[in-house]
Amino acid sequence: MSHEKDLYAQIRALDVTGLRRIAIFVRGLLEARGEHSFAEVRKPSVTYRLQSVRCGKPGCTSCPHGPYWYAYYREDGRLKSRYLGKTKPHDEAHADVEPSN
Repeated sequence: MSHEKDLYAQIRALDVTGLRRIAIFVRGLLEARGEHSFAEVRKPSVTYRLQSVRCGKPGCTSCPHGPYWYAYYREDGRLKSRYLGKTKPHDEAHADVEPSN
């Protein structure tokens, strides 16, 4: 069991390039053993958007609030959103996405 913990520690210490190499290696092993469903899993497409929101409280004099970051993605064919906060998300795949209001 300690070998497994050592392996996990070494994997956690890898940079992004090393992790991608490990992922490719593991995917190849699984495909060789007949596990094709793993190879079909793809990273979902995410769009980030900076937007202001209304709180809905009667008499609020500072509406709209924000701006706040939201992530938009599709799940089971439906468009979903998720609140991310005031700071821009750190996602290399979508770093070029321009915020829109």
